[in-house]
Amino acid sequence: MTPELQVQNHVATISLRRPEVANRLAPEDLPVLIAHVQAVNQMDDVRVLVIRSEGKYFCSGYDISEVKNSQTQGSSFGEMVDAIEQCRAVTIAVIHGGVYGGATDLALACDFRIGATPAEMFMPAARLGLHFYQAGLERYVSRLGLDTAKRLFLTCERLDSAEMKSCGFLTHLVEPQALPGAVSALTDTLGAMAPLPLFGMKKHLNLIARGLHDGEAIARDVFQTVHSDDLKEGGAAWREKRKPVFKGR
Repeated sequence: MTPELQVQNHVATISLRRPEVANRLAPEDLPVLIAHVQAVNQMDDVRVLVIRSEGKYFCSGYDISEVKNSQTQGSSFGEMVDAIEQCRAVTIAVIHGGVYGGATDLALACDFRIGATPAEMFMPAARLGLHFYQAGLERYVSRLGLDTAKRLFLTCERLDSAEMKSCGFLTHLVEPQALPGAVSALTDTLGAMAPLPLFGMKKHLNLIARGLHDGEAIARDVFQTVHSDDLKEGGAAWREKRKPVFKGR
């Protein structure tokens, strides 16, 4: 089955639903995932997008037998991952098990990666004869550093969950039974933030990491928040020792 999108309150969830093949992605999944992200981008009330999967594995990447069909302009694998990175909402990958190949880049495109101790990862592109695409190489370097990117791409080394956390692949690491609570706590934290700075800083931090940021655009977003109703509400709530009610205005 193709990935499914569900929305509840401030949180959207995309679920990968092919556990019988370790949630391997097929050509028809790519435009569906892009469309789901585009739909989330149009939902003003959604502040968090969670990506999770069914079964033992998070995702085993793209079907290598279909790799020639992953380059179609408008629905390529790289464009799908870029769409996730550029999602307006803050993104969380829930990595409860193995994550392999292109799925490691999908996870790196997310703002947070919460892993459970059974998780493991490896990037077998060189072993399979495949040169990875530019944006994926850039994500590995910007998020994990050049030496770690070389280690993972050039040796196809397999990392366990502790190593994934220590190299920065995972932002959080918990025991399996604590995973739902950790995801819920993070989504609650993010959902309580003021939308304008939450979305703006997420976008600009990603651009800064790539060396593509625009100082004038950052200044415009700062100005917008300085003159926003939400900043007034945040200050009032702080003084009154209550939870703020943000409207994104």
